[in-house]
Amino acid sequence: MSFEVLEQLEVKIQTAVDTIALLQMEVEELKEKNEQLVVEASELKEGRVELEQQTQTLREEQQAWQERIRNLLGKMDDVE
Repeated sequence: MSFEVLEQLEVKIQTAVDTIALLQMEVEELKEKNEQLVVEASELKEGRVELEQQTQTLREEQQAWQERIRNLLGKMDDVE
């Protein structure tokens, strides 16, 4: 092999090594971002569950109030 061919091969190898290093850094960044998104998704899921529980509680309270109002209206009808 001639010296020029070796130099070209060295350049190609260095380019490949640099590309691999950049890709490894990108993979690490994507892993970190994925971890952050997993945490965020978990927090959002917990928040949704909490909101669903609050909604259920409010519906139950609303039903209780509606029943009380119906009872009071029924008593008013009995008075007349």
